[in-house]
Amino acid sequence: MQPDRVEGGVIPSNLRSADAYQPRPVLWLITVVAIMLSLFQLYTAGIQPLGLFYQRTAHLGFVLFLAFLIFPVFGQTRARGALGWVIDAGFLTAAFISGFYIIWYLDDIIARAGWWTATDITVGIICIIAVLEASRRAVGLGMTIIGALAIIYALAGPRGALPQVGEWMPGILSHRGANVDRLVGQLYLGQEGIFGLPLGVAATFVFMFVLFGAFLEKTGAGKFFIDLAFAATGRKPGGPAKAAVLASAGMGSISGSAIANVVTTGAFTIPLMKRLGYKPKQAGGIEAAASTGGQITPPLMGAGAFLISEYTQVPYIDIVLVSIFPAILYLGTVYLFVHIVAMKQGMTGMSAAELPIVRHVLAAGWQFIVPLVLLVVLLVNNISPMRVGFWAILSVVGVAGLRGAWAVMADGPVTRERVLASVMRGLRMIFESLELGARNAVAVSIACAVAGIIVGVVGLTGLGLKFSSMMVALSGGNIVLALGLVLIASLVLGLGLPVTASYIVLIVLVGPALHNEFGIPLLIAHLVVFWYSQDSNVTPPVALAGFAGAAVAGAKPMETSMQAWKFAKGLYLIPLFMVFNPEIIYGGPLPHVLWTGFTAILGLVAFASAIEGYLFGRMDALSRLLALPAVVALFWPSFTVEVAGAGVLLVLLSINWLNARQARAHPS
Repeated sequence: MQPDRVEGGVIPSNLRSADAYQPRPVLWLITVVAIMLSLFQLYTAGIQPLGLFYQRTAHLGFVLFLAFLIFPVFGQTRARGALGWVIDAGFLTAAFISGFYIIWYLDDIIARAGWWTATDITVGIICIIAVLEASRRAVGLGMTIIGALAIIYALAGPRGALPQVGEWMPGILSHRGANVDRLVGQLYLGQEGIFGLPLGVAATFVFMFVLFGAFLEKTGAGKFFIDLAFAATGRKPGGPAKAAVLASAGMGSISGSAIANVVTTGAFTIPLMKRLGYKPKQAGGIEAAASTGGQITPPLMGAGAFLISEYTQVPYIDIVLVSIFPAILYLGTVYLFVHIVAMKQGMTGMSAAELPIVRHVLAAGWQFIVPLVLLVVLLVNNISPMRVGFWAILSVVGVAGLRGAWAVMADGPVTRERVLASVMRGLRMIFESLELGARNAVAVSIACAVAGIIVGVVGLTGLGLKFSSMMVALSGGNIVLALGLVLIASLVLGLGLPVTASYIVLIVLVGPALHNEFGIPLLIAHLVVFWYSQDSNVTPPVALAGFAGAAVAGAKPMETSMQAWKFAKGLYLIPLFMVFNPEIIYGGPLPHVLWTGFTAILGLVAFASAIEGYLFGRMDALSRLLALPAVVALFWPSFTVEVAGAGVLLVLLSINWLNARQARAHPS
């Protein structure tokens, strides 16, 4: 697993251990800069909001500076050395200049819009290079290469800075080209490049909720969710795997990172799954699939819900509400796969003595529920998500302080020394949370900055319209083929881009075609692309969450990824159901909505059963063969065909239940 590809959540242990190669003064500087960044974000979220360029440029300056401190030029597992320090000193200076040049000269830059000075262009070039280098270190080489190729593509063409490169472009990709001044103006000095919407979302909404997750993690939310999941499911067959699904959904919904989710909850659940009888590759695959579900589970959904809201202008709370049922369908599918595997292999649950008691867990961790309830209440009342994050963080600090005060009073006589020690622990928790939140935000903010480069190039060259035309031509106007092309494109982009950046680039390229040419409602088009963008976590050959699960489980990465891909099949089917049955998103007459929900559940249950060949008991080959076309019928935009498919599936599952019942009554 590459630790530098985490988009949120806690820092994996191998990333923390890399700090051992950093001199102590550098670690102190990282801590100071990270805390300054978090305090700046809290100030602008809850006290004094800033204008677009002030907020985004200051955020980028902090993030780049932090990235070059945390990730040395030659890697994290070796000392920088004299040459490394010379190079990094240059990039640290570039980070400072990149972020704060626009703040210092903003009025002058606005006044000379389009008539840039040599200094403007030079600083813009410095910023672009710094962003790409920070991406190489903090996100991965793949994204840096894609960003660099986008810049080369923009400069190619008859009127561009690289006309000879434009000669190699096929007809549909050709364009007139841009010179350096025009490109830098687009990417650095305007609102459609680096400082565009992706970084704007990262610098406001996303950072606050990443910081919120860091505060929850530092106060023990991870243990609370895991204990609660084990208390609820531990006694059932395959209990630890089912607990992994619930705990990963709980943690993922606030951390927003599948990889961080795997290495935190997986550290507890994967060893227990292996002990119960799951193969190492199955245990790692289950955790990867479940952790991926955390990124599509409300209320946070990683950065996705905020980006979808900004792109579609649909209120954030509406995005959250319409995503609840699809998320339940996905997690329910993973849960069903886990149950079927446990039943097939004759597994049992854990003993009561090994499990926590629900009331004890709630008594110890009730304070983690209060901020989540407050968060939902404020969102429902249409408070800005950025301000909601601010108040949610303050509520975590408040309930943690009350818990500490209660512990002081309950554990013996209240003395000055004990009160002072409790206060110091609280302050340490706050500062550690501020640092952790800033560290966790580095990768996602830099990914959004590079995505801004790509989006800026797409807008400058008109590539989005050309890509949409190409997709319409290749699909022949067939919506199923078009969605298949989107899935393939998301898999290809997932080879080099993290989930957030993959969604941004893909929606800019194919979103207009899905909405305008194929008539898919705007919100559903965005949800489909967002769901498909998750496949880089679980789909070989690059399955980052699967690789993380393999590392924790001690299994082969590709075998684990194949298991994760199987368990995460809902990631591909549920978006299709949204397209052909928009009632599950937009609602409608109650009978129609209930029927749509029923067929969605029935189809996913039947599909999982056909894949595994088991539900109530073993399923014969003919039943499995008949189930697949019946599942397809449920997606067909015809009520008669849907009824026929549902009827076939109900008959097949009923036969399976009767056969299983008879086999139990008359064992051979």
